[in-house]
Amino acid sequence: MAGSQRPPGLEAWPGLEPRERLRGGTRSEVVLASRNGELFVVRRSQREPAALAWELELLDGLADAGFVVPRPVPASDGQLSVEGTWVAAFRPGRHPTAPDEWARVVRLLAELHRFSIGYPQRPGFASSADLLERSAGGDVNLDRMPRAGVAAVRSAWAAVQTGAVSVVHADPGPSNILVGEDGSVALIDWDESRVDVGWFDLAAVPRDVPLPADTPLSRDAIVTAGVAWEAATSWVAEPDYARRRLSQLRSRQA
Repeated sequence: MAGSQRPPGLEAWPGLEPRERLRGGTRSEVVLASRNGELFVVRRSQREPAALAWELELLDGLADAGFVVPRPVPASDGQLSVEGTWVAAFRPGRHPTAPDEWARVVRLLAELHRFSIGYPQRPGFASSADLLERSAGGDVNLDRMPRAGVAAVRSAWAAVQTGAVSVVHADPGPSNILVGEDGSVALIDWDESRVDVGWFDLAAVPRDVPLPADTPLSRDAIVTAGVAWEAATSWVAEPDYARRRLSQLRSRQA
């Protein structure tokens, strides 16, 4: 990898050499690197410093609690990030496919939500409840959406405002889940994480995988809220995708 492509600040991790770009990270650059035969993932975040610090402190705390997540590797001076760049050990694994693997994912998400009840909101972000009144937070800027689209997404979000508020991963699709050889489930790429009702994390669970028995909402309401969130959060960064999701949302609400 050419020197000009080295993520800024990487010299704070002496001996770490970039090898290749990795897929994923719509809003951040992801690079595979190595040091003394050991593999690492280097991420270059576009988040504000306070929002990135929240994410890295969250990951550190989750790892301490036994969750399998990318634990930040401190730089030589102890910082968890330098110029938006941070490092975690590379974790091999495959994406979930079988229903029993997805069932483990559902249980893991439920554990995450129970564990993080009362966690403070990410700086600069907003929950779906906040956005019923506010116009912006995190990657959402409702002022940029058409008025009818705003009404549609808010209607979908209003329908899921029940239960505890906690940390949500916010993008637990198969590409952000790794199943290890030992069957353990890892959640990666927490760039979009925030504090919200946990139902948003269940929107992408395959239809043939049951949701927790105590889920008080219909699956259709949960999926519709998730589609609405994707439309809103992608409106600026991925407008073509966002418009397709908004069209899907309108069809679901018709």
